[in-house]
Amino acid sequence: MTTQHETRHDTYYIVRKGDTLSAIARRYDTTVKQLQIWNHIADVDVIHPGQRLIVAKHDDFVPFPGKDWFAGMPNSPIILMMAYRLIDEGCNSYPDNVEGVSPRWDEDHRNSYAKWQRKLGYSGSDANGVPGRTSWDKLRVPFPD
Repeated sequence: MTTQHETRHDTYYIVRKGDTLSAIARRYDTTVKQLQIWNHIADVDVIHPGQRLIVAKHDDFVPFPGKDWFAGMPNSPIILMMAYRLIDEGCNSYPDNVEGVSPRWDEDHRNSYAKWQRKLGYSGSDANGVPGRTSWDKLRVPFPD
C-alpha cells in the first residue's frame, strides 16, 4: 500500500503508526514548521495514523526574484518569508530571532543568507549573502499569506 501520492500541484503523505512530524519533514526535505503551516497543525506532537498531510506544494514557492531585486533593497513580505525559512534552516544572524526581522533587505538578511549558502557548501564570493537562483530554489520560500 502506497502512503504517498501527488496531485498536479501537491504531494500528500498518509501518516502511519509510529510516524513523527519531524521524521516526515526530513523524508520530504521540508521543515516541521512548513508542515504545520500547510496542514494547519497546532501541536507538532499530535498526528494520527490515516491522517493525510501535504508534504510538498509544487506551486507554492516564490520564484527567484533576481539579484537586481535584492540590490534595490526591497521592502517586501517575501523578505520576511525568506527570513523565516533561514531561521528554520538554522541560518540565523537576526537580533532577537524572529522579533528582530524586518521586511526590508538589510545586512542581517545578507548575513543569514550567507550562512545558508555556506550550509549548501558554497564558499568565497559564492557565499556573499546575495541570493542566486540555485540557493534560492533550494531554500523554497513560501508565498506570503
